[in-house]
Amino acid sequence: MRRTAPAATTAAPAASLRARVHGAGPTGALTALAMARSGWAVELWDPLPPAALLERSRAYALTHSSAELLQSLNLWQALQPHLAPFCRLELCDQALQQRVSFLGGDLPSRPGAEAQDAVGWILQHRPLMALLLQELERQPRLELHLGDAAGPGAERAVDLEVAADGHHSLRRRAAGIRHWHRPYRQGCLTVQVRLRGSQPDQAWELFRPEGPFAVLPLGDDAFQLVWSAPLPRLQQLEALEPAAFLDALSAALPEQLQAEVLLDRPRAFPVALDWAWPLQRKGVVLVGEAAHRSHPVGGQGLNLCWRDVAVLQQLAARAASGRLPLRQLPRRYAARRWLDIALVLLATDALVRLFSNRQPLLLPLRRLALALLGRFSWLRAVSLSAMSDGPCRLRWP
Repeated sequence: MRRTAPAATTAAPAASLRARVHGAGPTGALTALAMARSGWAVELWDPLPPAALLERSRAYALTHSSAELLQSLNLWQALQPHLAPFCRLELCDQALQQRVSFLGGDLPSRPGAEAQDAVGWILQHRPLMALLLQELERQPRLELHLGDAAGPGAERAVDLEVAADGHHSLRRRAAGIRHWHRPYRQGCLTVQVRLRGSQPDQAWELFRPEGPFAVLPLGDDAFQLVWSAPLPRLQQLEALEPAAFLDALSAALPEQLQAEVLLDRPRAFPVALDWAWPLQRKGVVLVGEAAHRSHPVGGQGLNLCWRDVAVLQQLAARAASGRLPLRQLPRRYAARRWLDIALVLLATDALVRLFSNRQPLLLPLRRLALALLGRFSWLRAVSLSAMSDGPCRLRWP
C-alpha cells in the first residue's frame, strides 16, 4: 500500500520539517500519527501490508501514562469499547503462599484523570491497529508506504529519521548505534483462554519459581495469559494437544482459577533484555523496541515504548513551532529518555532475579517485601505509580 500526501495548500510554521518513521507496528504508527499532528510532514515505512499489520494475536496491558498519550491524540474515546479495565491486581508468590492486592484506589490522585479506579486496561492488538491505520489514512501530511518493497534510501532527504522497527532494527544497525543484548534463561508463552474463578475486572501477577505468570482480563471470562518459564519447557507446552495443554495450565494456576477453553493457539518465544546506546545518532532517534526491550513481568513493555512516543511528540511540537532548534531535538530526546528506560530495565530484571528462583536465602527478603506492601498503603501507592507512570514520574500519595 502506498499513498502520497497531497501538497499543502497553506504555509505552516513547520512546512519544511519532514520525518521518516521506520516500522508501522503500534509504536511506529503512533509515532507517525503524533508527529503528523504536531505539524510535521511524515513518511511511514513498513515492509508489511496493512492486513499483515492487523493479524497479531496478542493483548497489551496499558497503564495511565499510555492512557494519557491516547487521550492527547484523541484516540481514547474511540478505543473505549475495546478496553477491558481491571480495578484489582493480585500479586501472588506461589512459593511462599503470600499475596498482596493492589486496587485502583491505591493510586495517587491525578487531576483531571479518567477512570481513577482502574489499575490499568487490557487492549487487544487488532482494534488498536485498525484505529491507528484509519487515523493515519486521514492525515493530510502523512505518506504511507506499507507493503512497499522499495527501501526509503532513495527518497527525498528528511530532517529526522525515527527507527521504530523493533528489536532487530535495520535502521539502528545502519546508523551504527551499539546494541546490548542479554537473553534470559526463560522464554514466554502467550495464549488466550476462558477461565472460571476470577472476577472479570481482576488481573493476576503470579511469581512462580520457574518465572512470572500474568493473567490479564479481556472481558467476561476471557483472559490473556503471559507465562514465563524455561523456553524448552514452553516449547513442549506449545506442541501439546489442547486438552493436554489445559491440564498443564490448570496445574500452574492458583486453585481457584480453572482453565476451560483455549481461544487461540499458544505461542512461545525467547525473551531478552535489550538496550541500544546512544538513543540517537546523525539525525536518527530510536523509539520503542528498537531502543529497548525488557522482560514482560509487570507489563511494562508497550508502556515504556509509548513514553518514548510522548516525549518525542512534545519535542516535535516545540520544533514545529520554532521553540526548539531542530539540531537539538535528537539530543534532547535521548537526554529525557535514558533514565526512565534504565530504571525500568533494572527494575524488571531485579523482579525476575528475586522472585523466579528457588534460592532459600532470598525467601526472607521476598517475605519481607510482600509483608511491607501488604501493610503500608503508601508503599503500594508508590509501587503502582512507578508501574503506571514510570519511575521518573512518581506521584506520591
